[in-house]
Formats: sequence, structure tokens, C-alpha cells
Amino acid sequence: MADIKGSAVPILHFRGCDAKGMRLAAVTIRPDGAPAPGPVEAGAETVAPVLLARVAGLSVWRHDFHLAPGDAGYRLDGRDHAVVTRLDGDIRFAFVSCNGEENGDLDRDSAERNLMWAQLRADHARAPFALLLQGGDQIYADEATRGQPLSEDWPERVPESPSSADLADLVRHLEDRFAQRYMMVLAAEACAGLFAGVPSLSVWDDHDICDGWGSLPESCTESAVGQALFGVARRMYLLFQHGATDADVPALFADPTGSSLGWRRDLPGVTLFAPDLRSERRRQRVMGPGGWAAVETMQPAGDHVFMVSSVPLLGPRLSLLETLMMAVPRMQHYEDDLRDQWQSHAHRDEWRRMLGQILRMRKTAPVTILSGEIHLATRAEMGPHDTLIHQLVASGISHRAPPKGYARALGLFAGLGEAPLPGHPIRIRPLPGQKHRYVAERNFLTLERAGGRWQAVWHLEESGPTPPLLLD
Repeated sequence: MADIKGSAVPILHFRGCDAKGMRLAAVTIRPDGAPAPGPVEAGAETVAPVLLARVAGLSVWRHDFHLAPGDAGYRLDGRDHAVVTRLDGDIRFAFVSCNGEENGDLDRDSAERNLMWAQLRADHARAPFALLLQGGDQIYADEATRGQPLSEDWPERVPESPSSADLADLVRHLEDRFAQRYMMVLAAEACAGLFAGVPSLSVWDDHDICDGWGSLPESCTESAVGQALFGVARRMYLLFQHGATDADVPALFADPTGSSLGWRRDLPGVTLFAPDLRSERRRQRVMGPGGWAAVETMQPAGDHVFMVSSVPLLGPRLSLLETLMMAVPRMQHYEDDLRDQWQSHAHRDEWRRMLGQILRMRKTAPVTILSGEIHLATRAEMGPHDTLIHQLVASGISHRAPPKGYARALGLFAGLGEAPLPGHPIRIRPLPGQKHRYVAERNFLTLERAGGRWQAVWHLEESGPTPPLLLD
């Protein structure tokens, strides 16, 4: 049974907008045997909970409801939760990624681990957010495989023919370990009230499964143990990050088959979309047919498009670094990390294909890419000016930053530039108010539309908020 302290209640998920207003789902997680939550009172609606799943000693309940523009929020179990319901004027979003660490994350001091979450909550109290965008690695599940014979040495050793009984035991072990990590995140004191009042939209990345998923050898990922790991990670991602099960996939994701879990949501004046860069990933590809069909048929409807790419789309010449490192035997164990990037030799054609799709969308409206993954804060531009595309990277809401020397060295390397599409050079730029291209501090990003214009501010652990960057 997952080791939890209290309950996670509630977690709000953004489903979209329609004629009645915002469509929302509130998820409540309680120990098995605990009473069900009461009804949600939202405007004129009173909605009873539905039992979504039982897993790892937990019962997961969901309320589906609407909030009309001007509604103050909703009431559940005697407590009022304020929600921003007017989305057609001045609004604010928050963007976070990399909420954890590979080793020892469960044992970290909560106040230290969640320091930036506490700052985000304080910023929400000052000026409420309408949405919380989570860009990948919401948990770090890398140690979830430990303590079970089939997966103890994953991925270095992969059992060839495990029995059905042993695989079933592995699934139970993984469900418990994944649930434990999700509960640590969702019930954190620093996040109290934030998840209940700010609807989330999430996309996953490798640590939500295991480090390097899809860039590891396929003898690992396609094995019985690998598929058991992916299956549990996927169910837990749907349940804890979307308040959903497989039955909800056709309504929530762009690929109704569920092969790809990319999504799109439209708000007044805004199109948000996130391709799934993990479900169909292999060593020789980033996305499969389901993912590409969703991207290539998408027609933006808003005045501004925000793309969430769990791995930065605009980056330096990592293919050159990949070539150099693979020539040095001691550095070859970094191959999976480099293959994870769009700029890898293995993915260059797909990278150009995606950049071409972003340029297609840019003809309709300005496009801003939001990304995480690298545990640093930075930004990039691809242009000329008349088709300029911004990329904003905010990575490390709780993952401690790498050494500043690493960030400086990467900044020097980024000075070489990159131009995968002729006439559209990519440039890595310093954040507003910063001298260097990469900032090695924990951080999160806020996005604000005021008077019809979007701007972005990075919130850095040591340096504080940056001056605003206009996204015209």
C-alpha cells in the first residue's frame, strides 16, 4: 500500500471550454475504505463523485462539472475553492517542469524540495493563475523499479522469460511505488490549495516512466519487463496527471486510439497543444503515426499558439556534441541522453518536419514553445523577424540546478548557432536581465496576457523574477 500522509484533495484538471463555460474535473484521492467525498457545488450544478479507480490502497474519485464566466469557484466537503473563470481578457498561466530528482527524491526535506512551489503559490495568491501547465517529469520514477527481483537491475539486466505470476507481482510493486511518488507531489504542504484552485494541463517526459524511455535499446523497452513498466507508468500518468482512464482517452487526447497522448485545448484567443514525445518514441524516431497525424492536421484557432514540447525544440548543435562524445569511450554512456534530444543525428529529419509544422502554424498566429527537461532556464528564437518563434525553457521547479560552470560551457557551445531550416536560424538568447545564455537556478515561468499582449517572466531561485519578455 502506498505510504501517504492524509489525502490529496482535490486536484483540478482543465478539460476545455464550451457554451456553458469551463469544463473541469476535480480528483480526490483517499485511502481505501475512507468515506467517499461529498458532491461538488458549482454554480447551479450539484455533482456527485464517480469512483475512477482503486490502486495501491487508494481510491480515486472524480467530479466532472462546469464553471461559468464570473463564477467564484466550487465547494467540496464544506470548503470553497476559488477558480479564475473569466478567460477572455487579461489572464495568467504558470509553467513548470522537472519536479523531482533521479535519486533519493522521497527522502528530501520537503521545505527545501518544494521551495519554488511555495513561491509559485505565493505568486498565485498575489495574482491568480487561470491554468497550470506542467511540461514533463512531474515525478521522477527512476527508483520505482528497485526492490523487485525482475526490475532491480533495470535496464542493465533484463530477464528473458519471466512468468505471468512474477510479472503480476512486478505490476503491483510498480503501482505502489508510482502512487507513492504521485502522492508525495500532490499532497505537498507547499502546494496546498494550488492544485485545488488552478486547473492543470500536463504532458509527460521520460522520468514519468524511467530515465531515457524510448532512447534505451529496444531489447529493454520491448521486453516483458519494459512493457509492464510502461503500462503502469501510462495508467498512473492518465490517473494522476489527467484524472482519467483509458475510457476517457478519445475525449481528451488527439489520437483516439491512445497510441499517442498528445492533446489540444482552445481558450478565448489561445490555442494550447502538446505533442506526446514518449508514447511512440523509439531509438530511431520521436513520434509515430498517431502523434504526427495530430500535429499535421491541427489548425490553430487562437490569436496566440502555445506549444508544450517536453524536450526543447529549438536548441544548439547537439549533433556535433553527440559526434564528439561518441568518439570518446568514457563518454559513450551519455548516448541515451543525447539521443533524447530533437537535435540528435537519429532525429534530424523529424526535427525539420516539426519545425516546418511550427512555421505553418506561424502563418496563422504567433507561436511560443514552452519546454523544460534540461534543469536550466534559457530561451531561444528562430527567425527572421517576420516569422519569429520564441521558445521559453523553465526547467527545475524542484530539481536542483547543475553547476554554474556547466551552464557557462553549454552557453559557449550554443554560440555556434544552428539552422536546420535554411533562412530560419536558431539562436539561444540570455533571459531578460541576465548576461549568460543559460541560468543554473531552480525556476518556474509565468505567462500573462494584458491588453491583448503576451509577456513572460522567469522566477529564479537566487536572482528573483526577470524583467518581462514580450512575445509579439
